Amino acid sequence: MQLHFSPSMKSITISSSNGFIDLMKIKVAARHISYRTLFHTIIILAFLLPFVFILTAVVTLEGVNKCSSFDCLGRRLGPRFLGRADDSGRLVRDFYEILNQVNTVKIPNSLELPESFAQLVSEMKDEKYSAKDFAFILKGMMERFEREIRESKFAELMNKHFVASAIPKGIHCLSLRLTDEYSSNAHARKQLPSPELLPLLSVNSYHHFILSTDNILAASVVVSSTVQSSLNPEKIVFHVITDKKTYAGMHSWFALNPVSPAILEVKSVHQFDWLTRENVPVLEAVENHYGIRNYYHGNHVAGANLSETTPRMFASKLQARSPKYISLLNHLRIYLPELFPNLDKVVFLDDDVVIQRDMSPLWEIDLGGKVNGAVETCKGEDEWVMSKRFRNYFNFSHPLIAKNLNPDECAWAYGMNIFDLRAWRKTNIRDTYHTWLKENLKSNLTMWKLGTLPPALIAFRGHVHPIDPSWHMLGLGYQNKTSIESVKKAAVIHYNGQFETVAADRL
Repeated sequence: MQLHFSPSMKSITISSSNGFIDLMKIKVAARHISYRTLFHTIIILAFLLPFVFILTAVVTLEGVNKCSSFDCLGRRLGPRFLGRADDSGRLVRDFYEILNQVNTVKIPNSLELPESFAQLVSEMKDEKYSAKDFAFILKGMMERFEREIRESKFAELMNKHFVASAIPKGIHCLSLRLTDEYSSNAHARKQLPSPELLPLLSVNSYHHFILSTDNILAASVVVSSTVQSSLNPEKIVFHVITDKKTYAGMHSWFALNPVSPAILEVKSVHQFDWLTRENVPVLEAVENHYGIRNYYHGNHVAGANLSETTPRMFASKLQARSPKYISLLNHLRIYLPELFPNLDKVVFLDDDVVIQRDMSPLWEIDLGGKVNGAVETCKGEDEWVMSKRFRNYFNFSHPLIAKNLNPDECAWAYGMNIFDLRAWRKTNIRDTYHTWLKENLKSNLTMWKLGTLPPALIAFRGHVHPIDPSWHMLGLGYQNKTSIESVKKAAVIHYNGQFETVAADRL
C-alpha cells in the first residue's frame, strides 16, 4: 500500500502496492480546516472508535491470529460482503450429516455411556471422542434418560394405583372399631330401621335408593349428601347392601349416626335368601377363575409394552384392573328385581359419588317403557370420559363381538341409574348378562377386560333411556381439565377416576 501527495498538497491518494488501483483519494483544504468540519470529524471518530476498540478486543480474546483489521472485520460482518471465505457453514453441514447418519443407526448395547454430563464434558476435554463418536454417545445418553423418565412415570402411576385401590389404614381401623362397638354397645346393635318404619321399606310412594359397598366412610358420604340435598328427606329410603365381614361395622355406623328423617336399612349379602350360588353360578366362576384373579391381582406391569403405551393409557388400564370388579357387591345391580321384589322404581348409586341436588325429579322421568335411565357417554368433548362408544370397551377383533355388536354404538354410564324394576322383570337382561360373562370366560377374557360395564352394555341394549347429562357428571379424579361450573351444576358428581377415594373427604 502506498501514499501519493500531489505537488500542491491538495490531495492524497492511497493505492495498492502495485500502483494500479486507487483505493482512496482525499482532497485536503487549501488553507484552513473550519471548526464545523473539525467538530463533525470528532463526532464521527467518537462514534467509530469504541466500535473498533470492542471489535479488536473480541478478536484478540478469541485468539484470532495473523489477520489484518479488514480481515477480522470481514469475519464479523460477513464473509461474502468483504470476500472472505468462512468454514463455519461447512462445519455445520458436516455435523448435520453426522447426526443424520447416527439417527438411522441403532445404538449398540455394548456402547459404554458416561454416567453424567460432567463425565461427558471431562472425556471430551481429553479429546477422547471424534465428532461421530460424540453423536453416538449423545444419542445413547438421551435414549437412556428418556427410558428412565418413562420408567419413573409408570412407577409413579403404579404407586398411585395402589394408594387409590388399597384400604387406607384409617378406614380399616374405623371398620374394626365399629365392629367392636357392635359387639359391646347395645345402641350400635339397635334395629335399622325401627320396627314401626319397617313397612315403609316396600312402599313405592317413597324414593328408594340402593347402595352396594363395603366402604363405610364412602357409604356415609353418599347417604348424608343425598339426605342433605333433598327437599323432602322424609320421603327417602336407603337400602345399603354390604358383605358379611363389613356388616357389623356398617350397621354400627348408621345406628350411632342416624340420618333421620330419612329411613335406612343395612343388609348383608348373606341375608338375601334369593342370592345363592345356585341362582348366580356364574359369579362363583368369576370369583374363582384363575385367569381373572391373576389379571386383577397379578403383576400389572408384566406383559405391558411400556415403550408403546402412553402414561395416560397405562393409568386407564390400571383403573380397569381394580379388584372391586370381581366382587359380588359390584355385580349385585344386575339382580335388583329379584332382591327387591316389591319395589317398582329405584335409583342405584355407586359408593364414589356425592349428591348435590334434590333427586326426587328422577322418579318423574318417563322412561318410555325402558328399564335403565342413564347418562350417555358418547356425546361429550372429553375423550377419556364422555366420548365412549362400544369400541372403547370391546375387542372387535374377536369374531363373536364383531358379529353381534356395532363399534359406533353409544355407551352409557353406571354410577347413578334410575331403574324401572317392573319393566325389567319382563326382560331377559339377567340371562343375557350371564351368557356373555360365560362367553368371555371361555375366551380367556379376550372379549373385554373392563369390569361389569361391558356385559351390562350388551345386556341392556335396547333398554336404555338417555337422561340429561347434568344428572351425572363423571370423571372426577381422572380428568385433567374439569369445568368447575359444570361440577357445580351437576346433581351427582362421580369420583370414578384414579383418585376416587377423595370422595370420602366430602364427609
